[in-house]
Amino acid sequence: MSLKAKLKDLPVAPGVYIHKNADGKIIYIGKAKSLRSRVRSYFQSRKNMDPKTRRLVAKIVDFEFIVVDTEAEALILESNLIKKHKPRYNVFLKDDKQYPHLKVTDEAFPKAVITRKILKDKAKYYGPFLPAAMAHKTLDLINRTFQLRTCNLDIDGSLDRPCLEYHLKRCLGPCVKGLCKPEEYQQAVDDVLLLLDGKNKLLADDLEKRMWHFAENHKFELAAKYRDLRKTVLALDETQKMVASPDRDVDIFGFYRERQRIALQLFTMREGKIVGRREFFWEDLPEGEFDVSEFLGDVLSQYYSTDYVPLEIHVPEDFEDRETLEEILTERRGRRVYIKEPKRGMKAEMISLVEMNAKIAFERRFRVLMPDMEVVLEDLQEMLELPYFPERIESFDISNISGAENVAGIVSYENGKPDRKNYRRYKIKTVEGSDDYASMREAVFRRYRRILAEDGEIPQLIFIDGGKGQLSAAASAMSELGLDAVPMVGLVKPPKKHNEIRQLIIKGREKEPIKFEPGPPVFRLIQEIRDETHKTAVRYHRKRREIRDFTSELSAIPGIGEVRKKMLLKTFGSIERIAKLKVDDLRPILGKSAANNVFDHFEKQRLLAERAARDE
Repeated sequence: MSLKAKLKDLPVAPGVYIHKNADGKIIYIGKAKSLRSRVRSYFQSRKNMDPKTRRLVAKIVDFEFIVVDTEAEALILESNLIKKHKPRYNVFLKDDKQYPHLKVTDEAFPKAVITRKILKDKAKYYGPFLPAAMAHKTLDLINRTFQLRTCNLDIDGSLDRPCLEYHLKRCLGPCVKGLCKPEEYQQAVDDVLLLLDGKNKLLADDLEKRMWHFAENHKFELAAKYRDLRKTVLALDETQKMVASPDRDVDIFGFYRERQRIALQLFTMREGKIVGRREFFWEDLPEGEFDVSEFLGDVLSQYYSTDYVPLEIHVPEDFEDRETLEEILTERRGRRVYIKEPKRGMKAEMISLVEMNAKIAFERRFRVLMPDMEVVLEDLQEMLELPYFPERIESFDISNISGAENVAGIVSYENGKPDRKNYRRYKIKTVEGSDDYASMREAVFRRYRRILAEDGEIPQLIFIDGGKGQLSAAASAMSELGLDAVPMVGLVKPPKKHNEIRQLIIKGREKEPIKFEPGPPVFRLIQEIRDETHKTAVRYHRKRREIRDFTSELSAIPGIGEVRKKMLLKTFGSIERIAKLKVDDLRPILGKSAANNVFDHFEKQRLLAERAARDE
């Protein structure tokens, strides 16, 4: 059907329209009270159109539409389609992350992790947490108090011994048969679920009953455990601020714009207190006039399609679909929701404060490129679902040429910065030939056997330069040392591209790789650590190869034994430098006879090279 025929048959009904270009790609999605009048308006006179709309119309070759019953349904459908297709000419919400949730996994022995993605995987999700730091504090409390496991192992009770977490009383040890019965572990999981459901007092009462039960049976150590648990739960009940208060429950929006860039700030007020802040950024808005009404309407309808709905939303300007969106959010919340545009008083002052913060965020994002490392590491923790903040990260790489001069480079990062005093270089001792898996296993085993022996600090995260084979070999070494719980990630590179990371493979979740994206700061940090590790390994490999070449070259010279080789290496450093020396330069180090032998050896090489050059 031709475009003209389609326009003629448009219904007078609410719905969503979808514009496409010559390639069939969706370039714009919009909603309408009347599809006929709204869609036809694009193909009438362009004189009164803004530049953005003129450019859009010039590219429209086809369109589709979906009829719905009400304007509210059209608004919801438009928001969902924009999020799915991300058309070029729509303003859509570009958030680097969602607020964190706590996820209790659906496994025989569940664990709690922080995630920003809610999947249909039968796990239980709690949140969002405001502020985001509350998620980390709650997870830490769960690990310390209820001792759920933090590892990615398949728990079947077959391990011979528990890991370090058990000895630190941060895990019940279900991986070793006899340490923790399944029903005991499930009781701890049920306690965590009660806590996350906000049923702190119910949980405290249950813990008190268990305390008296064990006390009456003279099991005083267990009674003391449940007494302390009860105190912790009651204390948490006083300070917990997951979204729950109907008193002063407000979201406040403000933005700052320059040309095609915008920084949007959202302050979340709960119980009359600012408890969280979110930032959104756009840096490639279409040129032309900026429609504040369209921008705010699109942002709010998309944001509240998934996130918690407060009782009030304050915005700097009114927008076209405000009343319709209020109806949708009221139905979703189950209580009357208001979207207001404060003009005076304290509420207007709060809008100004948020806009000032938006301007500061704009400056930080677009004029200062250095990211906040703590935020980057928090993103890394959440992306990899790490049980602890990755304060210390260590990384391993193997370097050799056809198995010759096989070495390992190890770098250490503390709080996102190189900790060079803890860099290590190993000459691989037990592996012959080119076996990167065995070499990686030896390097990892030697590194952490030494740290354990010296009571050193185990990192919260380990990177392995390589794929599943290297990761498996490294994990085997950690298991032998009883360090199974330490998270490990393989950095997979595409064939023949030694400096690019393609994906991340997490130990225990090898079937769920994470695609590497070069842009975001968290991935840039991973790339930096990988490059530093590779550089360390390659430099050491080159040094070992130079020593080998140095030794083999000098071995052919009479009177040059191991002692004199070491003296020459220490003094001059390379064969190239020694070959250019005169006898008088060598004599103080070697003596007259040996110095003459060395000079004559390299003089013969020079003469042969000159003769070969003349013959050519």
